[in-house]
Amino acid sequence: MKCVRTLCASHRLHRCAPLLQNTAVRCSAAAAGGSFSSPNKNPDFTRVHAQLSPNLHLHDNLTRSFCSSSAVRRCWSCGSAAQLFFCSACKVIQPPSEEATYFEILNCDQSFALDIQKLQRRFLELQRSLHPDNFSLKSSTEQGYSEKQSALVNKAFRTLQKPVTRAVYMLQLHGIELEEGTDATADPNFLLEVMEINEKLAESRSREEADAIGQAVRETLKVLTEQMNTSLNKGNLQSAKELLARMKYFTNLEEKVKEKLTENL
Repeated sequence: MKCVRTLCASHRLHRCAPLLQNTAVRCSAAAAGGSFSSPNKNPDFTRVHAQLSPNLHLHDNLTRSFCSSSAVRRCWSCGSAAQLFFCSACKVIQPPSEEATYFEILNCDQSFALDIQKLQRRFLELQRSLHPDNFSLKSSTEQGYSEKQSALVNKAFRTLQKPVTRAVYMLQLHGIELEEGTDATADPNFLLEVMEINEKLAESRSREEADAIGQAVRETLKVLTEQMNTSLNKGNLQSAKELLARMKYFTNLEEKVKEKLTENL
């Protein structure tokens, strides 16, 4: 079965979760050492930024929502303090942060047990604010940042939305990379169980049979998901890695059940 590959690309953090609390200190030091233009030295600052976005009230809400994020940044346009998406002063859109995790981007706790409905609401709020259509009359720089931010939010949501990709990402945040060819090290008894389920599904001739198999698969996935949450909470990364391999198999089985049910049974 195909292994879920790296999903966090340049936004991956090479640190363990317990070290995340130190990120703000490091980012503050980095920001302080940078070279930023001051709005007081730019005579065109007031004129250039006089026209604020029609979604200004939403920008303000987002700025407040993300004020506790790890990165302390400076606005590329005016030099004032800037949050993940917009400048606190001039409200100009910012470039994507290379330090923020997907959890920070979607303003949620770094936990495997997420409230998916809340996650979706935050995702939609961000997309309404960051959508490129809102920046069609802005500068090419702002348009480019809008496209990049919108794409990043999409990727973060897709990653955290589903248990398997969320688990992969959380393990990657702990420095654990998943390799191809995990079948060779899998428990033979477990592989035999998966093979038998596949055979039963292939031989099923009615919706009732396929539904019954699907129900059993979903129940197993629920148990595995609960075990994954426990392992990650306890910091038992080896256990989480083994559970992830099982979750992948049963997620694949779940998809096969859906395909079977679309056939003319």
